[in-house]
Order: sequence, then C-alpha cells, then structure tokens
Amino acid sequence: MLEPRDAQGRKAYQAACQAASGRANLLPVKTKPVVLYEDDYVIAFDKPAGLLSVPDRWDKSRENLMRMVHEMFSPGYFNIHRLDRETSGVMVCAKDKSTLDRFAVMVEKGLLDKVYGALTRGVPRNARGRLVWRLAPDPRRPGCMQVSSGGKPAITEYEVAESFRRYAFLQVRPLTGRTHQIRVHLARSGCPVVGDAFYGDGRGIYLSELKPNYRFKRNEEERPLIGRLALHAHRVTFEHPRSGQAVTIESPWPHEFEVALKYLRRFGGAARAASASGERGET
Repeated sequence: MLEPRDAQGRKAYQAACQAASGRANLLPVKTKPVVLYEDDYVIAFDKPAGLLSVPDRWDKSRENLMRMVHEMFSPGYFNIHRLDRETSGVMVCAKDKSTLDRFAVMVEKGLLDKVYGALTRGVPRNARGRLVWRLAPDPRRPGCMQVSSGGKPAITEYEVAESFRRYAFLQVRPLTGRTHQIRVHLARSGCPVVGDAFYGDGRGIYLSELKPNYRFKRNEEERPLIGRLALHAHRVTFEHPRSGQAVTIESPWPHEFEVALKYLRRFGGAARAASASGERGET
C-alpha cells in the first residue's frame, strides 16, 4: 500500500491496514521464509498474504519479509521488487549490490516477466485483453491509487483462464510496475479482485452463494472459501543477471485458491461466451 506523508493520511492508512489484516492469512511471527529458488547471486522467497514486503514507513515494529530475511539469512540481501501486503507469491532478492544494480536495469527495461493469478468478481468481456489507464495517488483516499489522465502510464495484460457465472480466474501480466496496478485496472474494467477492500467490496467467495439449497450450520458463522485478497504472484521469469540463462520461479497456488476454484468449478456455473481480445483504457 502506498503510504501517505501527512499525519491525517497516516492514521487513515494504518486503520485501513488493520482492517485488511483481518482478511489475510498471517504467518506466525518468526516463521522462516520459504525459499523458492537460490543460487550464488539470487534468492527468491514465497511471501504469504498478510505480511509486509518491507518495513512499514510509520510503524517499524510491524513484521515484514525483508526483516525476517535479514535476520534469518543475510543482512546483505536486497529485494528487487515488492508485493502488496495482502498479495502472496514470488518475491525475488539479490544477494549483493552489483546483482541488485543489474536487476534494476532489467526492471527499468521491463525485462522481468511477472505472471499473477487473480480471482475476480465479474467476468471480462474479452477472453484476453490489455488495460491501459494512467495511475496516480488518490487524494481522497490516502494510500490508494486512482485512474487519472495526469498519472503515470500503466499497462496490464490479462487472459481468462477459467470463467464462471459471476467470477473469473485470470492470468495477469503487469507490463509496468505501478502501485496497486493490477487491482486498480481490474476494478476499473468492472472486475475487481475478490476480497479487495480498497477497490472492490472486500467480500470473499462463500459456498452459500454458489451451492443451491446450501444448509447453514446452526449458531455458526459461515467462513468464506477465500476471504483474503485473491491475488497471487505465481511466476517470475528473467534472464539471470550473471549467467544470462533464463530463470523461471514459481510459487504454488495457496490452499484457499485451490479450495475456491474447486467449488467454483462444481457450482459456479458457466459464463457467457467472451469475444477473443480487446483493449480498454486511454493512452
């Protein structure tokens, strides 16, 4: 989340983070980060939903992945990108400054191919497409972004992997790296990410909304199939900054994604036929 600079905005930002934490699956403090890939120059971790990528600007006591990495692996590791607190998946680090500098050039040139999985509330009108809307900080909602003609260019490509009556499972590629880019673009297109409290309704997916004649358990609140932000950084591919060889790193689908998809496939219903491709937005 983009952190505001003023005191009033900081309070709103912290309140929003606290509200979102209730919907995320937090790791126990000090659980050692899972390593997805490692060599002499690069290491990649599997970041869980609910854990900050880097230290919070206002509250340094909040746990974050890079603090854990520095304490449990090496203080000399550097993250080359970030994931939103509520997003899970692959997070790549460089083991030295020289490798970090090489990665920085690659990121600037858009040479990191990042693929996310997203469950959306709503089905895109096209089976694949490109979303092109400029993004800027939202002055009315500190810490959030908005589509703005005066903002920075942002491009997101998507492809519908599976579609259902009211939901879709998308493969998403951000071609630029703006804050909350995927979330804002999908919301603007009419298909917000499930569980997104900032750009959608924040609701998860409930079996009672899918299964006919669902029987509620007496005196027990129904738990969502997936209640967190349904956005997962599934795969990152790049040319190794030292060897030049192609490297692909994948994070397994979280259990709650698998559960939600299992019941969507069973009870979610068929979506309308979509046209082949299209582009939405303004350049």
